[in-house]
Amino acid sequence: MNDERPEDQSRLTWVKSSYSGTSGGECVEVATAPRTTHVRDSKTVGPMLSFEAPTWSVFLGETARHANG
Repeated sequence: MNDERPEDQSRLTWVKSSYSGTSGGECVEVATAPRTTHVRDSKTVGPMLSFEAPTWSVFLGETARHANG
């Protein structure tokens, strides 16, 4: 279940990934809501992926685990 419909993206506070850089290349933005984390391409305000909190936590844990070895 999502907290926001895609047309509500303007009401979210989006944060650009610190790994995205400033060159205007491939940038990812994340916005959090009470039960959902949303991810989108910062160059195109349009489709976004939405993850419920438990799924997002697993994703972050697995990403960190693989990044560290």
